[in-house]
Amino acid sequence: MSSEMSVPGEGAREAELQVEMKKTQVSQITHFAEDTREVPSSERTLDATPITPNPEDQDKPQGPADTSPVTSTAPGPNIPEIAEDTAPATSTTQDHNIPEIAEDTTPATSTAEDHNIPEIAEDTAPATSTAEDHNIPEIAEDTAPATCTAQDHNIPEVAEDTAPATSTTQDHNIPEIAEATSPATSTAEDHNIPEIAKDTAPVTSTTQDHSIPEIAEDTTPATTAQDHNIPEIAEDTAPATSTAEGHSIPEFAENESPVTSSAPAHNIPEITGDTSVMVPSDPTKSPSTTTASVSPLGEIKIDSMESDSVSLCWCSPENMDGIPHSFYITNSSSDRCHQDSITARSSSTVISDLRPGREYSFTVTTELVNGIQSTLVSTSVCIKPSPPGEIKIDSVGSNSVSLSWGSPAGLDEIPHSFKITYSSSVKDNPLSITAPSNSTLISKLRPGREYSFTVTTVLENGTQSTPISTSVCTKTHLEDLLCMLGLENYFPGKITLSTVLEIGTESITDEPIQSLKKLPWCFLKRLMMVNVTVLSTICSAAETDTDTALQDLDSVLELIGSNDDQDSNTINPLDLLAALFLCSDSFLQQEIMSKMSMCQFAVPLLLPYCSTSQCTLMLWAMRDIVKKFRPCSLADSKGFVEDSIVSTAMPMISFVRLGDCSLSKSQILNQVLSNPQQYHDVFIHRDMECGNVPRRIANGLVEIGWYLPSGKKNLDIFPEPVAVVNLRGDLLSFQKQFSILCQTSSAVFIFFDSIAESECNLLSSAGNIKAQLFLVANFPNKTEKNINSLKDLASKLKLCGSQILFKKQQTNDAQFVSKLRLTMNGIMENCQNKVTIEGMSAEAHELGIRVDEDCTECQNAKRSAAEITCRIDDVVQYKEDQLPLQGKLWKELAKIEKEEYRLRKAGDQPIEEYKANLQSEKQKLRQQQSSYDMSEAMQCFITAISNESKEERSYFLKWMRMNLDVKARKKLSGLRDEYKEKCCKLSENKEIIADLDRQISNSSLGMEHFMREMGQLYEAACSLSSNNAYRQQFQDLPSLGADLLLDGFHLELVDGDASNIPVRWMTGVLTKLHEKVQHKSRVLVVTVLGVQSTGKSTLLNTMFGVQFAVSSGRCTRGAFMLLIRVKEDLKEELNCDFILVIDTEGLKSPELAELEDSYEHDNELATLVVGLSDITIINIAMENSTEMKDILQIVVHAFLRMEKLGKKPNCQFVHQNVGDVSAHDNNARDRNKLLEQLNEMTQAAARMEKLDPNIKLTDVMEYDPEHSNWYIPGLWHGIPPMAPVNTGYSESVYEFKKSLIEVLKSCKYQTLPEFLEWMRSLWKAVKHENFIFSFRNSLVAEAYSNLCVEYGKWEWDFQKHMYNWLATAETRISNTSNQSSKVEFLSSLKKEVTSQEETTLEKLTKYYESKEGHVNLVKSYRATFEISIKTLRIEIENSVTNKLTAAIDFQNGMKKVHDVNGKHKAILEEKVLKLLGDCRKRREDLSEEQLEKEFEKMWEETVKKLDFKGLEKRDIVLDVYNQLRKQLDRHGGGVKMVINQASDLTKYGVTSFTVNDKYFERCWFKKHITDAMGITAQKFKKEEANIMAQCVITESSQFVSDRKHTTTDYHETYTRELLEMIDGKLKEIKKLNAQFEVDLKLHICGFAAREFQQMHEDFIKVNDPLKHLEKSRSQYCSDLIDLYREKDQSRKKAEEFTERCLKLAVREYVNKALGIDIVDAMLTGADSVKYSTRSYFQHSILKQLLKDNTCKNYVSYIRNYNDFVKKWIFDCILEFFKFNGLSCLELKRLEAITEKIQAAVKRAENEGTSTRDIKTISGFVENVCSVLSSDIVISTDDLGLKLIQDKASVKEFIGHLQYYLKQMKTSLSAEFSQWCDIQKKLINLPFKPQDELFRKVFGCGKQCPFCMVPCEAGGKNHKEHHASVHRPKGLGRWRSSVSNKLSVSVCTTRVYSENTFRNSDTEWKPHPYKDYRKFYPDWNIAPDPSIEASDYWKYVLTTFNEEFAVEYHAKPANIPEQWKSITKEQALKSINEVFNVK
Repeated sequence: MSSEMSVPGEGAREAELQVEMKKTQVSQITHFAEDTREVPSSERTLDATPITPNPEDQDKPQGPADTSPVTSTAPGPNIPEIAEDTAPATSTTQDHNIPEIAEDTTPATSTAEDHNIPEIAEDTAPATSTAEDHNIPEIAEDTAPATCTAQDHNIPEVAEDTAPATSTTQDHNIPEIAEATSPATSTAEDHNIPEIAKDTAPVTSTTQDHSIPEIAEDTTPATTAQDHNIPEIAEDTAPATSTAEGHSIPEFAENESPVTSSAPAHNIPEITGDTSVMVPSDPTKSPSTTTASVSPLGEIKIDSMESDSVSLCWCSPENMDGIPHSFYITNSSSDRCHQDSITARSSSTVISDLRPGREYSFTVTTELVNGIQSTLVSTSVCIKPSPPGEIKIDSVGSNSVSLSWGSPAGLDEIPHSFKITYSSSVKDNPLSITAPSNSTLISKLRPGREYSFTVTTVLENGTQSTPISTSVCTKTHLEDLLCMLGLENYFPGKITLSTVLEIGTESITDEPIQSLKKLPWCFLKRLMMVNVTVLSTICSAAETDTDTALQDLDSVLELIGSNDDQDSNTINPLDLLAALFLCSDSFLQQEIMSKMSMCQFAVPLLLPYCSTSQCTLMLWAMRDIVKKFRPCSLADSKGFVEDSIVSTAMPMISFVRLGDCSLSKSQILNQVLSNPQQYHDVFIHRDMECGNVPRRIANGLVEIGWYLPSGKKNLDIFPEPVAVVNLRGDLLSFQKQFSILCQTSSAVFIFFDSIAESECNLLSSAGNIKAQLFLVANFPNKTEKNINSLKDLASKLKLCGSQILFKKQQTNDAQFVSKLRLTMNGIMENCQNKVTIEGMSAEAHELGIRVDEDCTECQNAKRSAAEITCRIDDVVQYKEDQLPLQGKLWKELAKIEKEEYRLRKAGDQPIEEYKANLQSEKQKLRQQQSSYDMSEAMQCFITAISNESKEERSYFLKWMRMNLDVKARKKLSGLRDEYKEKCCKLSENKEIIADLDRQISNSSLGMEHFMREMGQLYEAACSLSSNNAYRQQFQDLPSLGADLLLDGFHLELVDGDASNIPVRWMTGVLTKLHEKVQHKSRVLVVTVLGVQSTGKSTLLNTMFGVQFAVSSGRCTRGAFMLLIRVKEDLKEELNCDFILVIDTEGLKSPELAELEDSYEHDNELATLVVGLSDITIINIAMENSTEMKDILQIVVHAFLRMEKLGKKPNCQFVHQNVGDVSAHDNNARDRNKLLEQLNEMTQAAARMEKLDPNIKLTDVMEYDPEHSNWYIPGLWHGIPPMAPVNTGYSESVYEFKKSLIEVLKSCKYQTLPEFLEWMRSLWKAVKHENFIFSFRNSLVAEAYSNLCVEYGKWEWDFQKHMYNWLATAETRISNTSNQSSKVEFLSSLKKEVTSQEETTLEKLTKYYESKEGHVNLVKSYRATFEISIKTLRIEIENSVTNKLTAAIDFQNGMKKVHDVNGKHKAILEEKVLKLLGDCRKRREDLSEEQLEKEFEKMWEETVKKLDFKGLEKRDIVLDVYNQLRKQLDRHGGGVKMVINQASDLTKYGVTSFTVNDKYFERCWFKKHITDAMGITAQKFKKEEANIMAQCVITESSQFVSDRKHTTTDYHETYTRELLEMIDGKLKEIKKLNAQFEVDLKLHICGFAAREFQQMHEDFIKVNDPLKHLEKSRSQYCSDLIDLYREKDQSRKKAEEFTERCLKLAVREYVNKALGIDIVDAMLTGADSVKYSTRSYFQHSILKQLLKDNTCKNYVSYIRNYNDFVKKWIFDCILEFFKFNGLSCLELKRLEAITEKIQAAVKRAENEGTSTRDIKTISGFVENVCSVLSSDIVISTDDLGLKLIQDKASVKEFIGHLQYYLKQMKTSLSAEFSQWCDIQKKLINLPFKPQDELFRKVFGCGKQCPFCMVPCEAGGKNHKEHHASVHRPKGLGRWRSSVSNKLSVSVCTTRVYSENTFRNSDTEWKPHPYKDYRKFYPDWNIAPDPSIEASDYWKYVLTTFNEEFAVEYHAKPANIPEQWKSITKEQALKSINEVFNVK
């Protein structure tokens, strides 16, 4: 079907388009070049045969000029550009887009819809297009015609002056038509023609769907197609015809023929210029103008209409049967000036693609075949608008819904609105509103209803679109409120107590509440801290869409005038409270109730569920509220009542309202319950902040408050307790609530303003009202009707006059309140019906009211708890029967455990035997414990807490606690009050107080007792073998304990009754807890300490919201810990996962403690918790400040002990009951005074602990007087029991909490395993009385070990660097021909050693700054290691200085020898050269024999004339003697006399040295005094001194031997070093006189002098000038012969230089460095851990000894430790290099030095321009030696370099040298790879690795004075000696003075016992072991970390008891039986644990 459209004349702004639909193919013409000409298709050849492209997918990006024609019939050509002056183009495609037609264009005819014609240039020739979807970007000028009949062409550009183009296609895009354009016809589909240039021919378009945004003025007619894209047609373009589909025509050169393409999918980007005219493809119709002969059709009817189409029909024209005809239909819209037309064959049609909302006119004419038409018939219609887009529900409230929808399509320019119709599911009349935009808010809906909404588009003329619909249910008031508060995901009951207690960023910030969503959490945060300002619910910033500050005046006035003044960002506090109760679980509800009760707020009694008439009785939630009061009946006896509020019977008076009431009953009730001096809002009322906000969900809420008397008649409002109940809302709406109040109350007061008849009838018909009814009438308008209604109601209810109260206008509130109180008093006096809240549950069930306790879990738990607690009558008896393990047995065990450490009662018993007996007793007690069957109560308890239901388990624990508290209150409240009263008069009531304390302890029964029993079950089970059935039964108990901790329950850490920690139980629990949190167990610890009853637990409860026991029936005993989770947002800052809070029992005053024998317990407790905590809170109540000063001494001791361990906790002092706002300033003086007192206490404690007496408090704890003191007012605001919590208290505690968290941020966390290890170690240390010297902890040990490992690395780095520096310096000195400057080298040494010292100290600093590996625990060792580094520097500097001095002196001394040798060589070389000249002058050729003969003759003659005076011989013996004499000058005359007599040292040291009596000091040496071992002191000390002397002699011999074996001469420093070494050794030998020192030194110096003299003489012989010269004799002779024969000497000299010089130097270099490399290999190799610390070294030795298991080795290790260690290290080195030998190290060094030599040769070769003369071989060799002067010592004296021929080639020498260097490397590699005697090699090395390793691991060499175990302390100059494990003293040769049996006691035990020791150091007087440091102050003997720690040595002594007895000349020890069961495996395990080896 085709359609046409005529276009009006020139200059029209909107062109009429004619379109004819045709099937065409799309061409894409990319580019036509300029100056193309027309060529007929029959003649299209181009100097070549035609090219036929591949019919599929050919690409031709650029064609050459004059190419042959191409025919294309493929789809989709691309025609981007048509050049200027092209022939007309015909286009027949659809969908052109022609956005703009320029000015002065020729008319354009367009009959297509939705064309886009962007631009057609001026003066354009007509273009015809018959292709679909063309893209024609550019057609070049003067191109030949192109015919386009393809689809999908893109024609972006048509140049100026183009020929006419006809377009008959659809969907062209023609962006621009330039000015003065000729008509263009377009018949193609989908062309893209963005621009047609100026002066183009007319364009005709006959397609549909064109979009023509702009057509310029004076345009010629253009016919365009639909949606064409015609970007640009160049000027003067000829017509183009395209008949191809999908072609791409890239580019053709100029002057080429037209191209015809018949291949698919060609790409033809460019066609060149000068194209001929192109013939249009469509003939033009010629319609007739005669219409008389054609009948018109009938009336047009509209059959149907949509938003984009219309269905038309009409009656057939008359008299046209049999005549072929059709119908020509045109249509035009109201907003467009063009028409569209179609032809129909029948009398109906559907016209589509219409634009919605437009007025369309339609004309229909009958048309014959020849084109004759009838008169037209017309009609018009408005098209239905588009429907709106999809409806979206933006928000849903309880009474409103916000809707939005998409804009209807195609109506952007059409005025329209939207009609919204809505109706609810309930049959209501539909309502409708109109909205001008795409969204609306529909309000005044009903909550909880299903609503349907329809939206239609409405035009101004009323035409409506098709409706669209949606439906939504409005929220209930509850849902709406929960969404506002952000609680929708927490309903119902999903907020848990643990969630609320988690510490996060919001816990410590005070940001204003910006949103209602933050309000619930802020409320809970404040409530948990018992802040009475919690009911403030207004937000600081309005969360509204409009900012009132920016509104105009009219808006403000309109807002004021409106009735709706409710701020959407406010909420009634009652609604917030109800919402939180509905969203909280049962346990959080309980906590909320408890905290509200503390604030004296009314709490919910009946909680409504607002969407129904249901409500809940909050019985469970109130069970935790415990009140204490004194009714008037107990006032005289000072008694009081303390009970749970739900169990306390009292009158209940209810207050309700009927209808609206202008009188606020809540406000009246607050006045009734408040004292005039202390008004308090118990009930929320309308005049409170936000109290006037309409309630959404709180109507129907019933609140209850209490008045509790204090027993003071002048202050009490009511003499007895009374419950006051308040119903919120109209009682008629909440009849269920009203009914239960009428059934349970003593009286019900009904407030009203008026009574309607219906209300009167309802009240009067209510039956079974048990309560008295009182009417409270408030008639603002006192009318007769009101009075009559009141009389009628009173009559029906049979009320008397006293039951009606009037609130008259003239009666003020005070008068009315007074009257109301009198009425209430009367009710209470006559009340016979006292109720409990527990009792109300029965009434609630009858009325169908739910009770919160009715849930299955709660009831099951209640029964389980009752089953246990119902049997408790006599607490003492119950504990003995049901909890037997924690009574006497546990307390006895605790005593034995402490006695194991303290050994106070050992008496005369052997200590090890006594310890063994204690072990047996412990085992018996454990067996007794395990012999008990689990009691029935414990079975029930464990079963209940093992419940899989976490909720039921929590209910059970709560029931248990509440039931036990009830029992405790009955018994303990009175006892505690009596105790407090008696303590006020301590001196008078000592015995009574002690008895009361025992009663309190015995009568206490709480949850901790059941948990304690559980722990004892586990501990008893753990003492059995692992496969024991009893043990298996209790293996899961720790997991239960861990679960409880995670659930927020506190766990007993220290048993206050037994004063002990169940260590195995705590280990099990915390280990399981660590597993359960997946090892995310970083904790920071906060602890509180203080005097009894100063509010410590209350402080923690307020600060963290936790539940430590605080009621009168309970009092903290021992210490309890509780975990608080840290939220993710604070974890990174705090660097922890949990905060561990420890609450402790109150410390007692010294007097009270002495009375109760608990001072020790308090001391232990304080030390433990201070040691465990990161922050310790010292709680001081001002009224107890005197007591606190005494108790602070305990705390100071604890802090002092921690400082010694490297732990410095932070301390915060909290001063309670200080209410003045200026307290902080006023107490400045008090703070300073407190600090002074604390400093005094610290110094006193330091003296007691034997520490620095000048220490200050701030040295032992982090304490700042300004910021570490907190002043907190009293807890209660007023007089209890009606006093609320003081706001100042909660605010001050909150500020303290924020500060505490900030402090914690700087603390180092511990993981739970680390905390556990710290706790275990601390507790062991606490159990020793002498704490300071007994602490041992694996964490500290590990930290110290890590530090020692690092220090060992730094030390070796320092030493190795200096050894290498020394080697380089010595090499430089040896290579220096002139005298070396000692000053220069020593200055360089000082710089180097200082630099290394600073580097090492910096490493130490960085290590401590890293804060890794618990480095804080070893802070106290920092100074020791700093001193060690400085000492190391001094030692190295001294040692290197001595070696440098010796080297320089040796080199300078050798200069004379070198000068003599050099002079001799110069003379001989001159003689050789003279001889050479003489021989050459002879005319005969001399043979070698003749030459040799001549040479010998010359040599003999010359040598006779030389002076061979060499080194002078010195008297070394005299030098040694003089140094010895000088050193001994410090002694008196006797020594000088001896030394003067020893004039000839060579006579000394010949015979062996023996110790005799004259060497001992007379002051202590007395013969025949028997020491503790049964041998005389004389014999003992002689033997000991002799061993030490022999040790010194052996080491001195080794020293002398090492020096003698060097190639150097003797130096005076050797003697100085020897004497210094002897002095060092002599310090270890005590009680010997100066005679011993002199004789020993004479002995040693005697053989040293002889050896040194021999060394010197040998050196002189070696360096004799004549001998030296004789060595070169053969060399000179050989050189003479070579020179005479004129042989090439380069090869020979290269070989000699390599063999004689380099090889020796390399061998010496490797040998010199080998020792350092061996040490390095040992310290970094597989066994490096052995040598990393002295402790690990000891472990390695002990492990090897155990493996060898021979007594001989042990004796050698114990008695000759030095020799044993040296030999052991030597053997280790041999073992280490056993398989590979030392070759790997030697080859590595060889590789390094040969590379340096080769590099030196290369460098010397390249330095041809240097100042050195390297044109000769001698010059080259000197250059090489100079480069290597810092690496190796090369001697070229024997080479005879001066005798080398000048013509000898250096180049050839270098070549030979490189060859021989390779040979040397090969030779030395083979030499080093051969097997060698490693032992011999090690002994002969200049640097002995065995000695260096010995010095490193041997340490100070000190041994324990008791058991002879070696010291393991790190560093050089440590202050204290210590060892990981000590031995039985018998191994150190100690024995009984009576029996002569070897001792089995271990010194780690002895030093904590009451025993004594005596030896030569004590002058054989008994001295207490405990005070051993008096004689051995530098030894720290720590206790064994466990009983098993010394198993290793116990096993050794047991195994080799007989052998040791023989070796030590004693009798075998009495081995304890337990020792005999120790196995070898257990011995190994014990040292692995002690040395912390995994």
